[in-house]
Amino acid sequence: MTSTTDFETAARAFIDMVGEVRPEQWQGPALGSWNVRSLVGHTSRAILVVEQYLLAEPARAITVPTAEDYYSEVFAKYTDNDAIALRGVEAGKALTADSGAEFEATLDRALRLITADGPDRLVAIGSMGIPLGEYLRTRVFELVVHGMDIARAADVAHGIPEEVVANAAELAARVAVRAGHGTELLFALTGRGTLPPRFSIL
Repeated sequence: MTSTTDFETAARAFIDMVGEVRPEQWQGPALGSWNVRSLVGHTSRAILVVEQYLLAEPARAITVPTAEDYYSEVFAKYTDNDAIALRGVEAGKALTADSGAEFEATLDRALRLITADGPDRLVAIGSMGIPLGEYLRTRVFELVVHGMDIARAADVAHGIPEEVVANAAELAARVAVRAGHGTELLFALTGRGTLPPRFSIL
């Protein structure tokens, strides 16, 4: 289960990074309206929601077959950026000196549930259903991208292995191609062009 291995690796790298944040950095700028504390709070939810969803009833049918579908269709249509920003702030406010240990405990519980359920278990996201293995790919993507955001904001190494970064980058590339940006992305990666300012697949 590559997605499970990537999830654990990216999550533990995130937890290690949180331990490197110095006290004076928590209120520093990180991403958009978030400071470092809010960004860490938001990113921690990529671990927490896995446990929450696996403790809930599974979906009855697959409506979102892949991680690519999740970002191309579900995320684009149903994401409320203001609500996400607020949840990140609230999660950041809830952080304590014991949060690192709490993240570890949550991750360990989530991993036990993942092992017990297997990659084909259907995760219910509202009325939608996605296979667990594919949902974990989306959580890896969040942990990798936001882990790098945290590392840059706190000036620490992100510690994410190249293979995990490559898998996240592959997912991003596939979503970009689905959105019709395949040529410009490939040209940018091969020195034949540049991407527009603030280009994003999200």
